[in-house]
Amino acid sequence: MNTATKLSGFALGLVAVLGAAYGVGLVTGPVTPAENGHPTTGHAPGGPEGGGHEDAPGGAGAHLPGGLLVSDQGYTLNPVSTPAGEFAFRVTGPDGHVVTAFDVEHDKRMHLIVARRDLAGFRHVHPTMDPDGTWRIASPLAEPGSWRAFADFTPTGAKPLTLGVDVAVPGGFTPRTLPAPAATATVDGYAVTLTGGLRPGAASELTLTVRRDGQPVTDLQPYLGAYGHLVALRQGDLAYVHVHPDGAPGDGRTRPGPEVRFRAEVPSAGAYRLFLDFQHGGTVRTAEFTVVADPADHAHD
Repeated sequence: MNTATKLSGFALGLVAVLGAAYGVGLVTGPVTPAENGHPTTGHAPGGPEGGGHEDAPGGAGAHLPGGLLVSDQGYTLNPVSTPAGEFAFRVTGPDGHVVTAFDVEHDKRMHLIVARRDLAGFRHVHPTMDPDGTWRIASPLAEPGSWRAFADFTPTGAKPLTLGVDVAVPGGFTPRTLPAPAATATVDGYAVTLTGGLRPGAASELTLTVRRDGQPVTDLQPYLGAYGHLVALRQGDLAYVHVHPDGAPGDGRTRPGPEVRFRAEVPSAGAYRLFLDFQHGGTVRTAEFTVVADPADHAHD
């Protein structure tokens, strides 16, 4: 079954999905660790910031990680019905009107990240905006299942936001088990090694080292103004953390590989899926890791 067929009926399902996702987004809180240290979905009332953005005091998302809300600070993510094979949405502002003014962040005015709920699918893409404020792109939802779409943006004159909405893609779907933690991920002949771990509620240093055919890659290419981008999604509710590396190309101290260093802060203990985007040879690739954030690992730091 091709993508267009799988997405037939997509428009009909969006209205129901949006309504359900709005309710889910408003009540879903941070994941609370079970007594044995394994992650379990909970509904705690709040936690540290996790979306890579600081929410304004008093807003609906002031104590929630990024991406859990479809509406925050007066801004709302609104999917738009489209023909099969396309994905579109608008952002409405506090005045109820469609927002058309966005600041450029990391070379783009809009970052759209989609992840399947079982974390077996991930895409980071950049739609284009019509004059009426509708953002459009060929659908990155390539397989059946329940997906979470994250819009990462900064309205002009406002603070950065990450809003999320659930989207259902019809078709046969069997959830996959989250892969076990491993230090090295491979993609298209590249081996990426992760050094460091995640500490809940505190900044953690992560180093990702890129090799190809056993040799260090020392000529990574800038992608969106950096040598790498890292997204962390928490298993269960898909709380969102978007991290950029220390330094930037041309700053005199940042090298184009093989190491890309990050400082990441996750909001709670639990399992996370990390997605590293890097560019080499004109192609952007994504290396994926499973990491468990466990405060016990740092009890003796």
